[in-house]
Amino acid sequence: MLDAGPRETLTDAFLGGRLTLTQPARGHRLGTDAALLAAAAPAAFAGLGLDAGAGAGGAGLALALTRPGAEVGLIENDPFMAGLARVNIAQNGLNRRCFVAEADLLSPSSRAAAGLGSETAQLVLTNPPYLDPSSARLSPDPQRRRAHAMSAEVPGGLAAWIEACFALLAPRGVLIMIHRPEALSHLLQSMGARSGAITVLPIYPREKSEAVRILVRAKKGSRAPLSIAAPLVLHSGGGFTPLADALHRGAAVIDW
Repeated sequence: MLDAGPRETLTDAFLGGRLTLTQPARGHRLGTDAALLAAAAPAAFAGLGLDAGAGAGGAGLALALTRPGAEVGLIENDPFMAGLARVNIAQNGLNRRCFVAEADLLSPSSRAAAGLGSETAQLVLTNPPYLDPSSARLSPDPQRRRAHAMSAEVPGGLAAWIEACFALLAPRGVLIMIHRPEALSHLLQSMGARSGAITVLPIYPREKSEAVRILVRAKKGSRAPLSIAAPLVLHSGGGFTPLADALHRGAAVIDW
């Protein structure tokens, strides 16, 4: 355990040991959501990919490690988490292909000041804060609360987050988001005016259970219709299914 000023950190192995991540010892920790988000990207992706709301950088760095043709930007507003993202880039030897953009995703001027150009990315991955602060029971831990709940002061909430992601995407660029199933109608409404070829992939903890997450993929400017992908089941018996295990190790991608 390392002491990082007022916050303690831990360094963990991710992607079956291929990725080393320094994270807060308390609060939000990277795990399945980040692994699935990176695995949802095209297998042969090359070009500029952005991890919007990157935290310590798990999803974006997993993308960089598994897609050698990718340049990856980690967008993070919290200075402490942005500092950890820089540490994680360096300790994984990814300085040449990865960078941190310390910026407020929802502010065009903040994005520009951090060097993020409009319509420049071919891919945006994002795991946005998914709780509604007006109705959800929020964690007393400030860092966990920021990671899990959209700030009540953010005008537009999730719709504004999606709009900002599309602003960074080049025409025909792809947005991939992981979220809770109950947000689907809001996601479709917010994405539909800017994109098409929307694909929804439900994620189930076990067979015959209810979905706990959804992956949603959309192509900017497309007019193609909505589709529903085959579901992903994470657990069988006492552990991961073979596919889920391979996804967590970075040894497979989601075929959707």
